[in-house]
Amino acid sequence: MNERLFIFDTTLRDGEQVPGCQLNTVEKIQVAKQLEALGVDVIEAGFPVSSPGDFRSVVEISKAVTWPTICALTRAVQRDIDVAVEALQYAKHKRIHTGIGTSESHIKYKFNATREEIIERAVAAVKYAKRYCEDVEFYAEDAGRTDNEYLARVIEAVVKAGATVCNIPDTTGYCLPSEFGAKIKYLMEHVDGLSNGQCILSTHCHNDLGMATANTMAGVLAGARQVEVTINGIGERAGNTSLEEIAMILKCHRGIGIDTNINTQKIYSTSRLVSSLMNMPIQPNKAIVGRNAFAHSSGIHQDGVLKNAQTYEIMSPKDVGIDENSILLTARSGRAALKHRLQVLGMDMTDEVLDKTYEAFLHLADQKKEITDDDILMLAGADRTAAHAIQLDYLQVTTGMGVRSVAAIGLNISGEKFEASASGNGPVDAAIKALKVIIRRQMTLKEFTIQAISKGSDDVGKVHMQVEYDGHLYYGFGANTDIVTASVEAYIDCINKFKK
Repeated sequence: MNERLFIFDTTLRDGEQVPGCQLNTVEKIQVAKQLEALGVDVIEAGFPVSSPGDFRSVVEISKAVTWPTICALTRAVQRDIDVAVEALQYAKHKRIHTGIGTSESHIKYKFNATREEIIERAVAAVKYAKRYCEDVEFYAEDAGRTDNEYLARVIEAVVKAGATVCNIPDTTGYCLPSEFGAKIKYLMEHVDGLSNGQCILSTHCHNDLGMATANTMAGVLAGARQVEVTINGIGERAGNTSLEEIAMILKCHRGIGIDTNINTQKIYSTSRLVSSLMNMPIQPNKAIVGRNAFAHSSGIHQDGVLKNAQTYEIMSPKDVGIDENSILLTARSGRAALKHRLQVLGMDMTDEVLDKTYEAFLHLADQKKEITDDDILMLAGADRTAAHAIQLDYLQVTTGMGVRSVAAIGLNISGEKFEASASGNGPVDAAIKALKVIIRRQMTLKEFTIQAISKGSDDVGKVHMQVEYDGHLYYGFGANTDIVTASVEAYIDCINKFKK
């Protein structure tokens, strides 16, 4: 019988720390339910003490999700733990995730403490959490740069204090796979309570040097039986270990003898849902879920795949939920076809919202030959902007070679109509200058990214923007078959998020 690897998903905590990817509570519940359907064992729902929004999200996710364990992050501080306990009151299965930094740089510069004081604080936090919750996970922040002998002392102390899971994070993504695997092996051999299952080791690897998945697998092979991962590998800086990569590595390498509870056929829909809600595009060559993951352009590869798919494909697209025979959506498709595709992509909506989405779908379908999954998810999320105070009424741009671009714009601001025009260096510059004539605030465009067009010139263009206003950075997203309109919508999305 194969051993079991527990999947701890931190998309809604570590993954949501990506600038511009914050979700509201309703969106977090939608993701949490999809993670439950995917089969994750633990959902890290947030850091309750950090903000009222995080607290509320943990409460509501606890109510909405049935069988996965709901986890709340804390520091090794009693107030953090108290708030986490309150946030988890409705969880059917709950876990407190508490911890402290253990590397020399954290001990010396972050805490101005001694090694013994860190152990005392770690033990005190675990014991305090254990009063309120049987399932307590301890994290040794920056364990990747902590010497193994001291790390073993810390882990042994918290296991004796009652920790049920010990998380060994490579917080900075520094370790080589051989080093990280050796660290887990050292702990398994030198800490009482690990080899007999009293406490299990967990990995939490970051991708700063592109080794998160490799380090995670090295840890699993050395004895870790929980992995902390995110959908699409999102997370701070270069991101975290990808859930889909670990799940499919173990499925493809059955000889390892380790299984997960993941329903891999729901990977694609979960990936697209997270990408859409967080407005974070997936790179085309991303393993497992990128649009090129099962594409073959080389003539030699194409010939081999046509003769036998296994010549160049170690897994079938259907293994991850990509249906090669899925219904194509066009202007002639009905509500039923659209509803089916939305359900495949993990989106459930009321009949009223479906009617609005279908109207938008028909409008888009008139402009395009074929509607892609990304288009569908963009349409499904369009209602999120309906309540914005500032909305684009119309945009007209005159541009061409040898002439200066001119834009005329109309805005609806809380029901009041405004119009303006301006010229600029190109259509986008002219449109944004016209927008600024109406919105008279000192704001600066810091970043402007257009997502690559995937299929043809009629595809929806996706624009991501970063705007600085009053010392704060705001992130916006726009999508339209007209890239200038998408750019203006992204800018307006930023403005609607300005702190009053």
